[in-house]
Amino acid sequence: MVIREWRHWAACVALLSTLPLASCNGFPRQGRPTTSEAQPIAVEVNQSRDQYGKQAILIQLTNDTDTPLTVSGARLNSPLFEKDIVWEPTTGVLELPPRQPKSLPADLPAPRCSQSPTEPLKAIVYYSEPAKGPAETSVGSRDPFNVLPRNADELCLAADAAAVAAIVLDPDLEVAPDGRTAVVRLVITPAGTHGESPQKLTINSIDGTTLLAESPSDPWPRDIAISSGTAPKEVPLTIRPARCDPHAVAEDKVGTLLPLRISVGAREGVLKVAASNELRGRIYDFVTAACGGAAH
Repeated sequence: MVIREWRHWAACVALLSTLPLASCNGFPRQGRPTTSEAQPIAVEVNQSRDQYGKQAILIQLTNDTDTPLTVSGARLNSPLFEKDIVWEPTTGVLELPPRQPKSLPADLPAPRCSQSPTEPLKAIVYYSEPAKGPAETSVGSRDPFNVLPRNADELCLAADAAAVAAIVLDPDLEVAPDGRTAVVRLVITPAGTHGESPQKLTINSIDGTTLLAESPSDPWPRDIAISSGTAPKEVPLTIRPARCDPHAVAEDKVGTLLPLRISVGAREGVLKVAASNELRGRIYDFVTAACGGAAH
């Protein structure tokens, strides 16, 4: 009897290792009930350096079927933004081969800053299969790198800052006689008070970029206080190249976005001030010359 029972137990172990849905009492186990059908397209959020500088993201679609699909539109519904984040093809439709992801650029709408919503991120994708009519799928989406919360926070911070003052970079660049440094000016134009109490903003510090750094002999100022209703002012910043490798200028995406660490109201964070196209070209020329041509 003992030997027979042992053989029965050993047979059960072997059976379970190959057929996990079987049981040793001779009856098959029931599979888990299906709560929803598998979705044909998976959706994920990402962002390249190029999109970051344009206040845009990438909607990544992956065809999880074994047949090619054509996509005519996609939209993300996030509680962090006032409107849906929408992608539409500029011409025709998008071909989405089986098991292959494609990233689609989409501009970010205005953020929703008045609350801290907790609803999940959802997507609707409009598509069609071969020999079938148009269809759509609604699917939960992933944001593994917290792209949307980070961008929403930065946009809300920028909106609060704009209520106190407009902060831009002057398009002119003053290059030193030796060509090793230059001066760019931060132009601050406070907003009017319109009979209300002045609002305040503080630039706690200014960070360097992948392309620009402060001069050790002329460091950038800190704790710059700004109030609405006051006179405009300019803050000169002496810059030098942060790097001189051959790819510094050729591969630059965010090197001319100047990060200001600010406090405004209850918010603290980084406000990115972008150089205009004119100033960006002048900065590239300056870095190339200061590096002795190594940036080419």
